[in-house]
Amino acid sequence: MIGILGAGAFGTALAVALTANVPVTLWGRRIDWTGENPRLPGVPLPPGLSVTQDLDRALQADTILLALPAQVLGAFLDDHAARLDGKRLVSTAKGIDLRRLTGPSALIAQGCPNATVAVLTGPSFAADIARGLPTALTLACADPEAAQALQQRLSTPVLRLYRTTDVIGAELGGALKNVIAIAAGTVIGAGLGDSARAAIITRGFAEMTRLAGHLGARPETLTGLSGLGDLTLTCTSGQSRNFRYGCALGSGKDFDSTTTVEGAATARALDRMASRDGLDLPIAAMVARLAEGGISVEKAMDRLLSRPLKEE
Repeated sequence: MIGILGAGAFGTALAVALTANVPVTLWGRRIDWTGENPRLPGVPLPPGLSVTQDLDRALQADTILLALPAQVLGAFLDDHAARLDGKRLVSTAKGIDLRRLTGPSALIAQGCPNATVAVLTGPSFAADIARGLPTALTLACADPEAAQALQQRLSTPVLRLYRTTDVIGAELGGALKNVIAIAAGTVIGAGLGDSARAAIITRGFAEMTRLAGHLGARPETLTGLSGLGDLTLTCTSGQSRNFRYGCALGSGKDFDSTTTVEGAATARALDRMASRDGLDLPIAAMVARLAEGGISVEKAMDRLLSRPLKEE
């Protein structure tokens, strides 16, 4: 059995997709719906899927997917790490913990030292997975044998997983691309055009690879699904919450405050990491200021465009 903790759109989508392979129990703190998750309208829940608010039921599984937001995961582990330790734990969070300045896999490893820790990430939207559309993801795990076992268990005929042992690189790709997606959305929302968006994506990718290398990731990981692939998807589609949030910032429109935007908190975490480690992450810094309301879009663009000219 597989347990999925987190009944948001992505956790539910994975539950729908994986139920064809193996019994799945989907847990959420507040589940007041039946038949379908309102966050995935038009996607019926398969008969074999068990949906519960009883955490004990979900924790009976030996493989647990932690489909919780990055800023929620740390507090959840503080309360439940002892009950998770020793299991195979797969994080789907795409962010950096703002308080501890670390990624989800490190949080899990600290709280669950006897667990097998993996990361599932890559270019995907919940609606596509839930509807059975072809999707390719990266499964990162430092243990090659565990990675192979998880790859077999979590793959379906239309959900194709590629494995890697570079957990840091895969995780950072998924987290950092959200920050760049906010910047790309801001450019489009402000009416600055597709050429400006292409520049933001390209220079943003340079920031991603620079920070990932500094933290020990392998460069080739960032050119794969979890880096460049996810960046491309998130910066070019209105399905992306981070991109839509950036569009709202750029156009001066309100954005639904109940919608989780992982990139906003991650940008603030990156800004702190850059100050701590002496790194140059100008796009992340501007996104952090924009998300905090500390700078206007016009001023942010002026600062980026007035940086000294240099070689690429």
